[in-house]
Amino acid sequence: MNEATDRPAPLPPLLITNARLVEPGRRISTGDLLIENGRIAAFRSTLPDRLEGAETIDAEGRLLTPGLIDLHTHGIEHCIYELGPEQLVGGCDCLARYGVTTVLPTTVPQVSDHYMERLEAVAATLPSIRNVNIPGLHLEGPFLALPGSAAATIPGDLVLLEELFKTCRDRVTAMSVSPDAENILPVIERLSEKGVAIFLTHTRASVEETEAAIEAGARHATHFYDVFYPPAEKDPGVRPVGAVEAVLADPRTTVDFISDGIHVHPTAIRAAVAAKGFEGISLITDSNIGAGLPPDVYDTPNGFRVRIREGDAPRDETKGVLAGSALTMNRGMENLLDWLDLPTEQVWAMGTVNPARVAGLRDRGTLEIGARADLVLWGNDLNPIYTWVGGRPIGLS
Repeated sequence: MNEATDRPAPLPPLLITNARLVEPGRRISTGDLLIENGRIAAFRSTLPDRLEGAETIDAEGRLLTPGLIDLHTHGIEHCIYELGPEQLVGGCDCLARYGVTTVLPTTVPQVSDHYMERLEAVAATLPSIRNVNIPGLHLEGPFLALPGSAAATIPGDLVLLEELFKTCRDRVTAMSVSPDAENILPVIERLSEKGVAIFLTHTRASVEETEAAIEAGARHATHFYDVFYPPAEKDPGVRPVGAVEAVLADPRTTVDFISDGIHVHPTAIRAAVAAKGFEGISLITDSNIGAGLPPDVYDTPNGFRVRIREGDAPRDETKGVLAGSALTMNRGMENLLDWLDLPTEQVWAMGTVNPARVAGLRDRGTLEIGARADLVLWGNDLNPIYTWVGGRPIGLS
């Protein structure tokens, strides 16, 4: 590959006028925004008096927000990211039309040569992706206490962890683990040393196990409430307290939800907002085959078909049980805006700046001078009219 010819050509400055500028968690105001060299150069009152050579787009009063950031997603439409480079590229080419500008492709590690070869090929492909930012992979396991979605349940193993790092070429941004997996604390400590975001999940942990994991460096819980079981009841009538309560009680931790109204009731999200504030909540999709597609029956690579109906999540066509999520980030944002009695700018933080903080991404998810120009101009139906990644317009067809 010739880096000089492969690098996208420089773009002229872009001025977006007459937009409703969403500064997540802060305010919404009407004004203009200037993009130069892939970054936000100015907005609102900081615009220079004279702009020469800038392309101009009139937003006509529509919402302009930072691009959405999905920390936990296995696939989109007909693609599953972990199946190989072709599926990864195909899925990433779809994301702009849902307003996603940064993604952590999520894989469920299976300890086999076949899987490791495929994972290495996927990791090697990440730097070539242009239509969405991929800081790294999210490994959902294999150090989990409970399976769910074919996840492996392997005791903590530092040798295997290093093998996974090597296979992924150190392109791991997040790993999901269970606080009650055997020998998990050394794994959490090593992940923390490496700067990998540690997500708690797939658990029936006690308060003590969860608190120990948090002390070791785990600071986030993913697809919260889903596969978070209470410990076994010991005294009749005494509700067991476990991982859910320990996470909610600790001010250092944050959580994310599959906000489709099927995987978790909106009241659980409202309860988490009451405990954490809007800053502690992120939106994810945990999406898979069928996300973004119309109601129908779709083949999966796992030997069964999923049926998607309006207002429901994918279900195994034969068994009727849940088979992942068909949520897209823009529809998740639409749900949160409907369910939560919060200022609009605070809800938008849940899909932008909050997940950016969780993943340690300091230059995106905000409208700030110098931030990456990962932006979305939204239609009234919360479908993108324009999506920009690093200031480049990405086709939505």
